[in-house]
Amino acid sequence: MSERAAPFYCPYCGDEDLRPSEQGHGAWECAACNRAFQLKFLGLLSRGVQQEKRGGAEI
Repeated sequence: MSERAAPFYCPYCGDEDLRPSEQGHGAWECAACNRAFQLKFLGLLSRGVQQEKRGGAEI
C-alpha cells in the first residue's frame, strides 16, 4: 500500500513550511501562520464528475 500524499501548502496562508502534527492522522501544522489543520478524505461522489456543457455564443 502506498503512503498518503502530503499537502504542498497551508490552506490559510499559502506557505509551504508544514509539519505533521501530533494530533493524529492527517493533522498538519503551519510554522508560518501558527495554525493547525486536518485533512480528511470523505469518499467518492456517487454521481461522479460532471462536465458542464458550454456552447458558443449564438450570433
